[in-house]
Amino acid sequence: MKIEIEKDFSPSKIVCVGRNYAEHAAELGNAVPTEPLLFLKAPSAVLRNNEQIEIPKQSLQVEHEGELAIVISKTCKDLTDADNVHEYVLGYTCLNDVTARDLQRKDVQFTRGKSFDTFCPIGPVIETDLDATDIRIICRVNAVVKQDGRTSQMVFPVDFLVRYISNMMTLNAGDVIATGTPSGVSKMESGDVCEVEIEGIGILRNPIK
Repeated sequence: MKIEIEKDFSPSKIVCVGRNYAEHAAELGNAVPTEPLLFLKAPSAVLRNNEQIEIPKQSLQVEHEGELAIVISKTCKDLTDADNVHEYVLGYTCLNDVTARDLQRKDVQFTRGKSFDTFCPIGPVIETDLDATDIRIICRVNAVVKQDGRTSQMVFPVDFLVRYISNMMTLNAGDVIATGTPSGVSKMESGDVCEVEIEGIGILRNPIK
């Protein structure tokens, strides 16, 4: 079942997983982490389908990162291997982890480069009935494919991530986990249109200004 993402959709937190695809880690000159590399993206960065991503004046290198996102259905804390993760997952959606790459490199940590307003497009729907273990993720800029991967290439899969994160922080209903991006990230320019398409979910489309 597909649930439309409402205009008032506002997760209490957006937990992101960095370098969760080996080829993406390599293209940025990083090693694959031995445990999930977590960072937070500001909830105020959330953007809906068809709304405009704004390039901030502070950055000269704003890039797309198409990702599968997990939406949590109910309070989730300290899950173990005995717990059924899918009881805590409402469904899956498309997410663009827009990144000011120059600021990310400058700061070392990720908060500023990931959290500008409009830097978290999400949608267009939450698919509640989906096996996310091996589905295709494509990101296009102006209809040209830039990223093309499968969730089976993740270093840490969905079930592991939900359990792991729930042991770091309480996940609330509506919270989002961005599971990482395949290789192929590239710069976006004003006037571009970026699309994140995930098999079984749909297409998240956002113009750039």
